[in-house]
Amino acid sequence: MNILELHDLTIRTTDGRTLVDGLSLALAPGERLGLIGESGSGKSLTSLAVLGLLPAGMTASGRVVLAGAPITGASERELTGVRGRDAAIVFQEPLTALDPLMRVGRQIAGPLGRRRGLKGTALRQAVTAALEQVRLPDPERVARAFPHEISGGQRQRVALAMALACEPKLLIADEPTTALDVTVQAELLTLLDTLVRERDMALLFVSHDLAVVAKIADRVLVMRNGRAVETGEVREIVGAPREEYTRELVNSARRLESALDLRSGR
Repeated sequence: MNILELHDLTIRTTDGRTLVDGLSLALAPGERLGLIGESGSGKSLTSLAVLGLLPAGMTASGRVVLAGAPITGASERELTGVRGRDAAIVFQEPLTALDPLMRVGRQIAGPLGRRRGLKGTALRQAVTAALEQVRLPDPERVARAFPHEISGGQRQRVALAMALACEPKLLIADEPTTALDVTVQAELLTLLDTLVRERDMALLFVSHDLAVVAKIADRVLVMRNGRAVETGEVREIVGAPREEYTRELVNSARRLESALDLRSGR
């Protein structure tokens, strides 16, 4: 059974604008799908619709099925039961996902306490373990820190630790490395790749950068103006794209890789 299925997903605003138009896709357990497109293509809205997190003023139709449970039309109580357990999301900017007034450890402890019923010493140990799994040095210090007291790369690792704490079947990563410098970006991608493999999770990786997607995804779905333009294995899309828009993305990614090679002296 697929962990995620989208059937004719359509997202509209209350004033009638269509932002995602008839999108369908399927993601099997352990599979990695890269959702790629320029800003405004609808890729991030698609990822939000998977968890019923669309902003106010937007509605979704069609069918979204996550771990066998319907998401479209589900109540907030039903969605709360799915989030974190079946799927979790990591956003581009962790400062918007983390509470600036709450210590890191308490933020990770919240879902662990609710989902796994942990308390006291067991809860503190689980928080430390969650920070250790994302390769954060001195996890006890990080747990005591407020988000502004750690670096951007460390904050993104904390956000990843929160997402993985309850062992979801699907991880959604929405532009998780865009706000990071090149070195930290590479480290986080390697870590994400390792953790997904170790846990045999499905991964929906959202990005505007084909070069990044090609490093971590098995398949790619290219979006433009809310519609699917092309989909296929990464090697097929990168090596022989059929659509002009996809070819533009491939050429842009190659130019970027060349520029990075020159900057690093390779």
